[in-house]
Amino acid sequence: MIADNSGVAHFKGVALIVLATFLFSSHDGVSKHLAQLYPIVMVVWARYAVHSSLMTLIFIPRHGVSVLKSKCPRLQLLRGMALVSTSLFFTSSLYYLPLAEATSIHFLAPLLVVVLSATLIGEAATAKQYLSALLGLAGTLFIVRPGGDFLSPAALLPFGSATCFALYQLLTRKISAYDSATTSNFLGGLIATVVMTLLLPFYWKMPSMNDGLLMLALGTLGMVSHLIFTKSSEYAPPASLAPFGYCQILFSTLIGVAIFHQAPEAMSMIGMAIIAVSGAIAIKPRSRLALDKHISVK
Repeated sequence: MIADNSGVAHFKGVALIVLATFLFSSHDGVSKHLAQLYPIVMVVWARYAVHSSLMTLIFIPRHGVSVLKSKCPRLQLLRGMALVSTSLFFTSSLYYLPLAEATSIHFLAPLLVVVLSATLIGEAATAKQYLSALLGLAGTLFIVRPGGDFLSPAALLPFGSATCFALYQLLTRKISAYDSATTSNFLGGLIATVVMTLLLPFYWKMPSMNDGLLMLALGTLGMVSHLIFTKSSEYAPPASLAPFGYCQILFSTLIGVAIFHQAPEAMSMIGMAIIAVSGAIAIKPRSRLALDKHISVK
């Protein structure tokens, strides 16, 4: 389906992207629960092992092994390493930080893209985008502030995930000139799976039946949410949908309160709102980069 400007199509696009952000937040909630019980490496491995298995079942019968062929394998390898680094940083942050605060800091990634794009891929940012980046930084300082509960080394973990995800997005933009989105998504998950499988023997802990099902759900949520997210852009222009991606901060807050009994402080809530507004301001018209949200990175 080609995106059109009709109200019905736009509503469908918005509904799908809001659903996707809810599933992303649910994915992160499951990650946080599992991270309290199992090594981070094992949780991240389960996420990508299930994802890659589902991708294989869906796309190999359609496209054959040709879907794995890349015209820029080195860039794909670097992109895959950025992806798995993002997941390791973010999942580690969930062990120490509330879901809402970790998610909000991670959402600095689109703003870091603005700052890094001119240097790494030669795309100059506008003054408005630089202003939005400074605004996002100010919002972060409301969350990680002197005297606050989250001014600790653990706060660097979501900063690390945001930085790695910004690099992942920029590499995705560069690679898109050579490989299809299907190839990039498949290879990204596959590279992450291989890396985590190599580390797994050092961190393996036998999961219970219930936790094993949660690990299966983790990878499934990541895969399904990504497909729904991608589908939303068929109904409306990505630039008009991108601000709704910040619903993930809202859903993460609600899940944090309902499941983990972690309500954000008033200052943190202000910081989250500032980050969401700054991200919406930074979005460039006609740009799909702001919507390149995973294979759920986390």
